[in-house]
Amino acid sequence: MVGLRHRRLYYRRVEEGKQYPVLCRRLASLNEEFISHKSPSAGFDFASGKRIEQKLLDYNQEAERFGGYAYEELSEVSPDHRYIAYTMYDKDNDFFKLSVRDLNFGSLCRKPQAERVSNLAWAKGGQALLYVVTDQNKRPYRIYCSMIGSNEDVLLLEEPAENVNVNIRHTKDFRLVTVNTFSATFSKVYLIDSADPLSGLTLIWECGTLAHCIVEHHQGYLYLFTDAAKEGQPVDSHYLLRSPIQTTAPRKWENLFIDDPELVLEDVDFCDTHLVLILREGWKFKLCSVALPLPTGEGAIHLKELNPHFLQLPKYVSQISPGPNYDYNSSTMRFTISSPMMPDAIVDYDLSNGKWNIIQQQNILHERTRILYGRTSSSISIETSSLSETSGSRKGVHVEEDNLWNDLSEFYACEYYDVPSYDGIAVPLTIVYSRTRKKLAQNPGLLHGHGAYGELLDKRWRNELKSLLDRGWVIAYADVRGGGGGGKRWHHDGQRTKKRNSINDYILCAKFLVEKDIVQEGKLAGWGYSAGGLLVASAINFCPDLFRAAVLKVPFLDPSNTLLRPILPLMPVDYEEFGYPGDVEDFQAIRNYSPYDNIQKDVLYPAVMISSSFNTRFGVWEAAKWVARVRDCTIYDPKRPILLNLTVDIVEDNRYLQCKESALETAFLIKMMES
Repeated sequence: MVGLRHRRLYYRRVEEGKQYPVLCRRLASLNEEFISHKSPSAGFDFASGKRIEQKLLDYNQEAERFGGYAYEELSEVSPDHRYIAYTMYDKDNDFFKLSVRDLNFGSLCRKPQAERVSNLAWAKGGQALLYVVTDQNKRPYRIYCSMIGSNEDVLLLEEPAENVNVNIRHTKDFRLVTVNTFSATFSKVYLIDSADPLSGLTLIWECGTLAHCIVEHHQGYLYLFTDAAKEGQPVDSHYLLRSPIQTTAPRKWENLFIDDPELVLEDVDFCDTHLVLILREGWKFKLCSVALPLPTGEGAIHLKELNPHFLQLPKYVSQISPGPNYDYNSSTMRFTISSPMMPDAIVDYDLSNGKWNIIQQQNILHERTRILYGRTSSSISIETSSLSETSGSRKGVHVEEDNLWNDLSEFYACEYYDVPSYDGIAVPLTIVYSRTRKKLAQNPGLLHGHGAYGELLDKRWRNELKSLLDRGWVIAYADVRGGGGGGKRWHHDGQRTKKRNSINDYILCAKFLVEKDIVQEGKLAGWGYSAGGLLVASAINFCPDLFRAAVLKVPFLDPSNTLLRPILPLMPVDYEEFGYPGDVEDFQAIRNYSPYDNIQKDVLYPAVMISSSFNTRFGVWEAAKWVARVRDCTIYDPKRPILLNLTVDIVEDNRYLQCKESALETAFLIKMMES
């Protein structure tokens, strides 16, 4: 690893009038001595007397290579900072293409270049690149090793079985590459020595079920973060295991922490000096650090015995996402803090002294953005005490906490409810509204839902919702079963034959908003993206009079036909989520909740806007078929149109199209509530 004097800052910025960003870098120790320029791509500016940052990758030029479109899935800088390996989407062929660029000269390397790449990891200090390719059905199945500058890539592993998938990642210290092979019936983890990637694979872990397994290495110990069954019994959350890297067979893994029913482990991250844990207490997130190395030979211990340092967070947190944190030797770790009450904050936590910096966060009120890599550095630095979880106090802070986080609670309010579902299960419901525009039973409302793949519902602040909030709308989020945040059982209780639980949860949250006079009756709209579109469309079928309007973005609307006769390749996780049509019980459940198969006849439906794309995992024909059948079967009302909005691009990766589509959706919702 490079020393502090030679550490580099990597960042992306968008030049005025350009569609795509530019990847740049500069020396961290001389940050203020650099400026940004459109041209040249590096050098010295004699007018200002400052160095010019180094442009590494211009994605606008990449768009020219790929037919006017630039979507990057993977990007990894080599440990020696000499190369960058990245994959770009080739929409004409529907796969990701691997390229390697020499950062010293700015040129593309002749090798390796590969198609259908799904994973990559550097080895041998940046002299070798390992990558995974997929078959024609997009199943990751082969691992190759390419020595930079060589002509031939070496095949390290091939999984011929059609139900087995492969992925790779390097440990944070770059000493090992981990290889995961898995199917619906097993999971295995292998190690490759990064210093000698051609030396073979060593099996270190296996279990008889599909499990999430992430392996890290720290000072001679392997750490396994997994949700595999314990002693044959399924678990509801992840846990952390440890084993010496040098051991005799069979390898033994020990539990690191004693199970605490009050604190659920959601994620972990490592640096050389600290272990950082993302925890959940009920539905409330926490972030804490523990000094390394951890004690050995004592067996599992309680987390509190390690004197965890609970890091500062804002009041309303909906998600904590670890940053890249590439610098293993740095005690500063980066996280993105999301909340429905503030724009995303990118925060650096210095684990050695308790200071935290907001590196980037949009300031809605002052119409500016806090940035690190601009003309000025306006990050906030706060020194906190070593908190205990119960003290709630911190030193060195003498200003309002919400102001530090650019929280918008002065203008908007956030409330949480537990909504009883039909079977007595409490479904979390979050609402946000304007403090000055809230009136009893007079506000329109927008209810978001997802409930699939165990994924957290996206409750981040979105600027386009400010327009609705300032008009008196109530923005609500229903964390229905099938989604994340409630453990594996919460996910499993909303998949396959239990998918109706998700739909019923969403319907009851909608009724709760109306019955409690939070939203005016007849002025509630639904919003769903992808699998969330299935959720909202199904809810409309069962209770069409409950909603006045709905927005469905690239929705999954015809599971019966798509799962039975897939035109686009599906993954095993899709069948695990929605059901196997070959199974009679699953097929009956699919037909019972399928939005396309359950449209009511001669009934007045709400106004619906469906946005879809010709470049999406769920075919555009699903949206077109659903729209056609709704128009044909339901009562026509010009004040409740069924609209189909189609694009040829992936809107999520085009910032101009994103703005255009968000404005269109907002205008649609406002118009439908006023009509």
